[in-house]
Amino acid sequence: MPQPRIVVDLSQVTFMDSSGINILIAAYRALGEAGGWLRLVSSTESVMRTLQVVGVDAVIDCRETLHDALSN
Repeated sequence: MPQPRIVVDLSQVTFMDSSGINILIAAYRALGEAGGWLRLVSSTESVMRTLQVVGVDAVIDCRETLHDALSN
């Protein structure tokens, strides 16, 4: 069975609260349990700051470009 791999493009997201963070964490855990991964791409400055404050960036792989996210 192929490993599930998901890239979430956040370039159009201007606000992230605990609901969005909880969804990302739940997806990260589910994909990890299935042997896959979740990567975040192109976060706006305000969203990236929120992810850094709560420590999501230390857990979920955050990349600058879609090309970076799709590379191993």
